[in-house]
Amino acid sequence: MKAFTKLKGIAALLDKANVDTDQIIPKQFLRKIERSGFGKHLFHDWRFLDDAGQKPNPDFVLNAPRYQGANILVTRDNFGCGSSREHAPWALEDYGFRSILSPSFADIFYNNCFKNGMLPIVLPESQIEEIFQVIDKKPGANLEIDLENQVVVTEEGKKYPFEVDAFRKHCLLNGLDDIGLTLQKADFIQKFEEKNQKEVPWLYRKSV
Repeated sequence: MKAFTKLKGIAALLDKANVDTDQIIPKQFLRKIERSGFGKHLFHDWRFLDDAGQKPNPDFVLNAPRYQGANILVTRDNFGCGSSREHAPWALEDYGFRSILSPSFADIFYNNCFKNGMLPIVLPESQIEEIFQVIDKKPGANLEIDLENQVVVTEEGKKYPFEVDAFRKHCLLNGLDDIGLTLQKADFIQKFEEKNQKEVPWLYRKSV
């Protein structure tokens, strides 16, 4: 998993509350088991005017020229609600987003973001509104997110501190997903297996 330390880039505004995972990545695109390739289907029903995804909707925010290349998403309350599909953060990350700012997230979606190298940031609704106003007045404005110091900074230098669980912060800073955490104990696991094979060898016999 790619480490997350500091992120600076274009912030896109999605002025919608209660965005569910079926809107983030519709069910018809969930046939693959690998994590890549979902970004092109992100917000499909809003981004496109046709089922094939060939006709971009000019009225949808992510199709606006000022938001091309955005890697930060600022949105409204209860983002990621609905079903528990992990494909939702896969699609957002594959599209290019590495952080999402919202007044609140659905719990399962929030947890899945951390597991996939994304940083979901909870800020008070009043601060999210301030950020909306700042970016709306200056199309294509950047935000900077400093995970080490737990702060979001606007181009004007205004800072918005945020909270993040210490363990999740450690994992993001060091690029550790569940597999990476397990591999940190590789020597211990190997020693345990060697010891176990001597003590209970019948568990390791191949069936005929």
